[in-house]
Amino acid sequence: MGRKPRLHYPGALYHVILRGNAREKIFFANTDRNRFYLFLQQGVERYRFRVHAFCLMTNHIHLALQVGDIPLSRILQSIVGRYTRWVNWRKSRVGHLFQGRYKAIMIDADAYLAELVRYIHLNPVRAKMVSDPAEYPWSSLRAYCGEETIPWLTTELVLNSLSESEPDARRKFLEFVAEGIADGHRPEFHGGSETDCRLLGDDTFADKVLDEAERRSRKKIPVDRFLEEVCTHYSLESLQDLAGHNRKASEARGVAARLAMEAGICTLTELAGKMGRDVSTLSSAAERIRAREKREWQIAEQVAALYEQLAQLQA
Repeated sequence: MGRKPRLHYPGALYHVILRGNAREKIFFANTDRNRFYLFLQQGVERYRFRVHAFCLMTNHIHLALQVGDIPLSRILQSIVGRYTRWVNWRKSRVGHLFQGRYKAIMIDADAYLAELVRYIHLNPVRAKMVSDPAEYPWSSLRAYCGEETIPWLTTELVLNSLSESEPDARRKFLEFVAEGIADGHRPEFHGGSETDCRLLGDDTFADKVLDEAERRSRKKIPVDRFLEEVCTHYSLESLQDLAGHNRKASEARGVAARLAMEAGICTLTELAGKMGRDVSTLSSAAERIRAREKREWQIAEQVAALYEQLAQLQA
């Protein structure tokens, strides 16, 4: 049975877990962690999402991430791709750094945000790296305590729910975190609910999310409009230019095939009919684009920018 599609709606909160390929290291020095911080900050500025908590371990990452209009998959593709290229360049290595499919559980923010933030901050304690979570330098806990300033981190929602007084809210949050140490591993934050492993919330929350997902899945971009966007993005004046034999048109067709499948806009058969190419040619072009994204940041940025345009049309 195939995997269920990712769920998305503006304002959705996720517990994201990114693991190293074969559980190997993803951070080799503090320089790497600082670079990941930079990519997170730039991602927040570009994609307008919120980071409510994070914890960078040696071979995996926990994030409490709340999206806007741009889907989580697009956000993580950009951040993970950029960080992988950074590490591969710095370590003179090639290949994948992260496991192929990240884990993301959509969380009912009203019911579980504070608990999720606490759970993420306690990860180094559960891993027996520290006994006091505030001792771990690569999580957002020190920012919640007021000991560190991280401009791209959102702490207000959790702290304001505890007290209107900032010092009082920080004190209560530390007490709240300490109370969670005894909880240990909480499988619901890793696998969602029994009815849907993608979600953690009550039946009302689940119904709301699934109804929204169904509504959005019905909102399709017409193929001709999609191809107009591709042409505009690549400064091609017409569909005839897109079907041309030059390098720009070839790349544009590959990106179109890549995104048509990922965004569920149309099949390659439909696309082939519009472009005057056969399906196997377009499939090969899409695979070449995927391969280039992993080693060429320019093509990854092209794909990301076009994906953003499509997401706006589907919103």
